[in-house]
Amino acid sequence: MTTNLKDKILNLKGPIFVFGASGFIGVNLFKDIFSVRKDVYALTHDAQRVWRLKLINVPSENIIHCDIVSKYSVDEVFENFQPQTVFNLAAYGACSKQKDATLTYETNVLGTHNILENLEQNAVYVHAGSSSEYGYNCSAPKEADALQPNSHYSVSKVSAAYMIQYYARFFEKNAINLRLYAIYGDWEEPDRLIPQLIEKARKDTLPNFVSPDISRDFVHITDCVEAFVDSALQMRPEIRGNSYNIGSGVKTTMKQLVDITKNAFNIAETPNWGSMPNRKWDLAEWYGDPTEATKDLGWQAKISLHDGLSQYFNWQESINYEENVLPAFKNPYLNPVITAIIACYKDAQAIPFMYERLVKTFNQMKVRYEIIFVNDCSPDNTQEVLNSICEKDQNVIAITHSRNFGSQAAFMSGMEISTGDAVVLMDGDLQDPPEVMPAFYEKWMEGNEVVYGVRVKREMKPQIHFFYRLFYRIFQALSYIKIPKDAGDFSMIDRKVVKELVNLPETEQFLRGLRAWVGFKQIGVNYVRPERMFGVSTNNWAKNIWWAKKAIFSFSFAPLEVMSYAGFIFTGLSFLGAFLQVILTSYFPDIPRGIPTIITLVLFFGGINLLGISFLGEYIGKIFEETKKRPKFIRTAVRKGVRRYNTSEEIKTFIKTQRK
Repeated sequence: MTTNLKDKILNLKGPIFVFGASGFIGVNLFKDIFSVRKDVYALTHDAQRVWRLKLINVPSENIIHCDIVSKYSVDEVFENFQPQTVFNLAAYGACSKQKDATLTYETNVLGTHNILENLEQNAVYVHAGSSSEYGYNCSAPKEADALQPNSHYSVSKVSAAYMIQYYARFFEKNAINLRLYAIYGDWEEPDRLIPQLIEKARKDTLPNFVSPDISRDFVHITDCVEAFVDSALQMRPEIRGNSYNIGSGVKTTMKQLVDITKNAFNIAETPNWGSMPNRKWDLAEWYGDPTEATKDLGWQAKISLHDGLSQYFNWQESINYEENVLPAFKNPYLNPVITAIIACYKDAQAIPFMYERLVKTFNQMKVRYEIIFVNDCSPDNTQEVLNSICEKDQNVIAITHSRNFGSQAAFMSGMEISTGDAVVLMDGDLQDPPEVMPAFYEKWMEGNEVVYGVRVKREMKPQIHFFYRLFYRIFQALSYIKIPKDAGDFSMIDRKVVKELVNLPETEQFLRGLRAWVGFKQIGVNYVRPERMFGVSTNNWAKNIWWAKKAIFSFSFAPLEVMSYAGFIFTGLSFLGAFLQVILTSYFPDIPRGIPTIITLVLFFGGINLLGISFLGEYIGKIFEETKKRPKFIRTAVRKGVRRYNTSEEIKTFIKTQRK
C-alpha cells in the first residue's frame, strides 16, 4: 500500500462499515483500511467465501454479522455503531453458479434500500455497482449513455443505481455508485480467469481460453480499493447520486492478455483457444471510459496489466497459494459450517444471550455457522424472541413443535434439518456454555468424530451434584455399552455420525446413550457446568428419576438379569427352608409357629414378584411404544431468516432444499 493511500484512509470518517467483507473486493478494502486504523468493521452474513477473513486473521470484535436483506438486522447494526462511512460490496448473481433470481433482487436492491434508509444525513455511502449495468451497450460507454441490461444481475444493479440517485437527490444522502470493470488481484476466487492464469504461469503453462478476440478492461485490486477511498473523500453535493466507471479505459483482448503473460513470465507454450465465455450474458467486447471518475473523483488506474499480473504472481508465491488458498476454497473441512442446535423450553430470557455468545464464538473460531433453535412448544414468548433473531440473521432457523416432545426429540428435529459439517447440541438455558465450542472444534479437527462435554463440576448444591455423579457411575456400571461418566447431551458431532443418529428407527431416544452406541472415534472435553442464567430448572426429582429409568432401561438388561438371579437364589432358599422345616418339625414338634414370620415372608416375596413384574413391564412398555411407529416429533412451522414455512408441504419442501 502506498503512503498516499494510507493518508487517505486516515482521513475517512469513522466508524467505517464494509458490507460484503467476505468477498474478493470487500476483503481487500477491509484489510487495507484495518492495517491503518481499527474503527472499521467487516460485515458479512457468513457467506461461502468467509475463508478469506479466516486466512487474514480478522479479530472477532471487528466482524459484525448482518444480513442486508433483513431490515431488522440492518437497523440494529446501524443503531449500535452509527457508521459515518459505508462501503457496500455485498452482491449476489454475478457468478454463473449464483442462479437464484429472487435472492439476486433481494440482495442487490432490497439490501441497498435497507442500508440507505439507515444512512445518517452526513454519512458517506459508496456502492459497488457493475459495468454489467450497461448490458449490450458495453463498448466504452459513458455514464450518461443508455443502460441496456441483459441479465437479472444487471437489472438489479441498474435498479440499485437509480435508487442511489433517488436517495441522493430527494433525501440529500451522500451516496454514489461505482461501476466496476474486471477487477483482479489478491484473494480473488481461484476458479476465475486471472487466478487460474497466474497459477498456471507459475508452472510455466497456460490454461484454456475463450476466443482470442474477446476483450475486457482489467483493473488491479489496489487501484479498485483506492477508487472506493477516493469516492468517499471526494463526496460533495455536486456529485452525489452519480455513477462512475471504474476501469482502465484500455481494451485488452484475450490474445493481448496471453501475450503480456507470456512476455512477463517467459512462457513458451501456445494457448488453446475456445469460443465465448461461460456466462450467457457475457459479450465479446467489454471495456470502459473512466473520464468522469478522473474528473470528479481524481481517480485513475495506475497499475498496468503487466505490473498487476507480476504483483499477483508474487502474491500467490508469498501466500503459499496451493497449500493455503486453494484448500480453503475447495475443502469444506478447512472452511467448515458448524451447526448449533439449541433445545428451547422456557428459555425466552436466555435465548438472546445465547445467540450473541454463539455468534461471537463462531467469529472467534472463524467458521461459517448455522444456528437452529427448536421451540419445543414453550409456554413463554420464546417464539417472538426467535422471530426477531431470524429477522436479522439468515443463518438462524427456528423450528416450532406442535407440543412438548422433550429435549431429545428437539435435538433430533434440529439434526434432521442441519447442514453443518458438524453439529453442536446445547440446552437453551446457557448451562452449556458456547465458549467451550473452540475446545470441541479443536478436538474435532484432530479427527475425533464425537467430542462430548464432561461435567467436572456443577454450580449447584453439593448433595445434588453428588447424586448426579452417583447416577452416571451406576449407569456406566449397568450399561452394556461404554457410556462416558458425567457427559450430557452437550457435544460436537460429525456429519457422518449425525446421519447415523437421524436414521435410527427407535422412537424412545436417549441421545447420550445412542451417541456412545453408534461408535466412531470419541473424546471428552472437561468443562464447568454453570447454573441457569434465568429462572429455575424444569428438572425435579421425579423427572430426574424418569431420566434415570429411561437411560437404564434403554441401555441395560441388568434389571432383568438381577431378577433372574434373584429368582434362582430365592427358589433355592425356599427349597432349603422347606427341608429345614421338615427336619425341625420332626425333631422339635413343640417349636412355635409364628404368624409374623409368614406375613414377612409373604410381603417379601410378593414385593420381589411385583418388582420383577415392574421391571418386565418397563421393557414391555418400551417394546409397545416402538411398535406404534409414531413420529418422534411434529413440526408446525419452520422459519429461516425472513422466510416462514407453515404448512406440512412447505416444511417438507424446505427440508428437501436443506438436504441438497
